[in-house]
Amino acid sequence: MLEYIISKIEELMQAARDNYGVNPVVFLVIYLVCVPIFYYSLFRTFRAIAKKFGKEVMLWSAIFLCSNVAPFLYVLLFGRNIPWWVYGIIAILIGQGVLSLVMKLRGSAAVGAKVR
Repeated sequence: MLEYIISKIEELMQAARDNYGVNPVVFLVIYLVCVPIFYYSLFRTFRAIAKKFGKEVMLWSAIFLCSNVAPFLYVLLFGRNIPWWVYGIIAILIGQGVLSLVMKLRGSAAVGAKVR
């Protein structure tokens, strides 16, 4: 059973390489490398908001967004013959990342205002 699942995953990975020019292993590595950067930049963004360091907020927010978008940017830059709906999904995921950051920034700013 496990061998069957592994063989199917290998087939899907090879199909992604052949049809779309995207290596799933590279995508996964980029994604996993970005996870600690994502959380650290989120922590630093909140810390900069709490201390009211405007320039640091912008810097760490930009790093947060870059770490959120990097794996999908790989697909956009190196993928070929990708169906239109994949671009839609990537746009939704990027938009969700931006919206999530905005909501967290607004929420932490509101909490900071209530503390006073």
